[in-house]
Amino acid sequence: MPARSEQFQALVTRQPDNELFRFSLAKALEEENRPAEAVPHYEYCVAKKADWMMPRILLGKLLLRLDRRAEAKPLLSDALRLAIEQSHEEPAEELQALLAQL
Repeated sequence: MPARSEQFQALVTRQPDNELFRFSLAKALEEENRPAEAVPHYEYCVAKKADWMMPRILLGKLLLRLDRRAEAKPLLSDALRLAIEQSHEEPAEELQALLAQL
């Protein structure tokens, strides 16, 4: 059985502009412990949709794990703004705690 990332990579290859496929591919790559490969797919999602909070959170956390704190902070700050605007209380609290540590 192919890895989940292979399944989503095939979908992205067919429809490279589909941000949902790219988001799923990024998550699958992370699950397979391939974080650096996930970064450009999360970045695509962030660039494609200005109001999509989740890829900002996941990319920010991923960048923290990759010790790229300076890149993570603006993403997490933007995600916090979106969480507040969209009334997502739990993500807002988590993001406030993360940002307090940076």
